[in-house]
Amino acid sequence: MLNLTDYPARTETGTDAPPLLIAHGLYGSGRNWGVIAKRLSDTRRVITVDMRNHGDSPWSDSHSYTDMAGDLAQVIDHLGAPMDVVGHSMGGKAAMTLALLHPDHVDRLVVGDIAPVTYGHSQMQFIEAMRGVDLSRVTRRSDAEAQLDALGVEPALRSFFTQSLDVADRRWRLNLDTLEAQMPQILSFPDLAGRFDRPVLFLAGGQSDYVQRAHRDIIKPLFPAARFAKLPGAGHWLHAEKPREFEAAVRAFLSRG
Repeated sequence: MLNLTDYPARTETGTDAPPLLIAHGLYGSGRNWGVIAKRLSDTRRVITVDMRNHGDSPWSDSHSYTDMAGDLAQVIDHLGAPMDVVGHSMGGKAAMTLALLHPDHVDRLVVGDIAPVTYGHSQMQFIEAMRGVDLSRVTRRSDAEAQLDALGVEPALRSFFTQSLDVADRRWRLNLDTLEAQMPQILSFPDLAGRFDRPVLFLAGGQSDYVQRAHRDIIKPLFPAARFAKLPGAGHWLHAEKPREFEAAVRAFLSRG
């Protein structure tokens, strides 16, 4: 099963909200969501996971969305269904696949800055950058960040990537070989016949082009109850760039009031 971090609800007063499961994006880990998860746990149990081939979860030669959805379903089966689910980017595609294949596992769904479409860009440059770090010269995360800087990686992403660096063992907690081999699948979305009728929020960054109006013709047949919102001033990593605004949007949507 995936590695998970459990944030028990700090109060049960006035809420019967189901647990919330958070699925991170490519090159991330559950720890990237720790602050938001802890804040959201004021009224509900929150679980963050390390997706397969990321963090402390098992590595595999496969990185398909149907497999990732199966991983999430296994976590929910273990902890108790249904759950609300938040997924960002790759995690958002996995969460959408989960909702379509296992609709009884999901109550409400928040999809962070991604659509169920195939994207034409590549994320390979970041794999190449991480491989370009001379780990023998790394004794602290700042050493790796300095090398990533020299390789042209922007500051916010340098900090993000090095959260997946095991400094003591001088290794990345990312299965870079599989992620490289499976990149076409990561950029795509499976052809699924199912549909998820419960509420879904597609929450996009106002400065991101990952979720476009044209995508709604693809989204609506799969998620007929979908709603759409944008966070002004945020890009693709909207939860990191605008954490309080992201949290407020998630709270408002998941509220049963």
